[in-house]
Amino acid sequence: MTKPPAYERQGVTIDDLIDYTPELRAEAVKLVSQYKLGPIFTPPVVSKWEGPRGTLIIPEVTGGANWQGGSFDPETKRFYIFTNVAIASLGLAPPEEGRSDMLYVRGVARNPNPPAGGGLNVRGLPLIKPPYATISAIDMNKGDLLWKIPHGDTADAIKNNPALKGLTIPRTGRPGRIGVLTTKTLLIAGEGGFATTPDGRGAYLRAYDKATGADVGQVFMPAPQTGSPMTYAIDGTQ
Repeated sequence: MTKPPAYERQGVTIDDLIDYTPELRAEAVKLVSQYKLGPIFTPPVVSKWEGPRGTLIIPEVTGGANWQGGSFDPETKRFYIFTNVAIASLGLAPPEEGRSDMLYVRGVARNPNPPAGGGLNVRGLPLIKPPYATISAIDMNKGDLLWKIPHGDTADAIKNNPALKGLTIPRTGRPGRIGVLTTKTLLIAGEGGFATTPDGRGAYLRAYDKATGADVGQVFMPAPQTGSPMTYAIDGTQ
């Protein structure tokens, strides 16, 4: 066993699929039957419209974590990292004439009877179950995953989806390119994407307890965070 453990899902199985209701789950299972599933590093397949159309992967091609990176607390030796959780398909198809001299490039086989289907979603909902954005805390001395939380409130497209009417949906997290900021007392990160809130349409800058990941407070922002926050000190105070 390696340490630290993977802090996000890797590869795709049936257990990863949406399960808000049995009907949504059944639709998800039917949809993925057209694709190849497997653990991380399962290679892409030559795409065929009748199947498999591609290899499903988590994280997606832009990664879970990305260029915005994480944040290290030198006092506690804990590392904090934000990740996106999304699914993508990798397929191989012959290039369009004159576009490449390779036998195959990334692509998907064409539907012989257009229009094509709705992609990797079920009634407008993500194909996989939440959370869709997380923050993880890792003890770098012991190599242990200390806690993991959904970061960001649920997106409007999920909250207001007719297929989920009457259901209580816990916070799912909202994807983005989010860097986290560590201070002596708090872990701070802004949400990705816009959402409807009691304070207006925008996003929140959220503060968490570094030891537990519990919510400590939030400040409304008229726009989402993109990238990494900056911190500075004045007269020795951060």
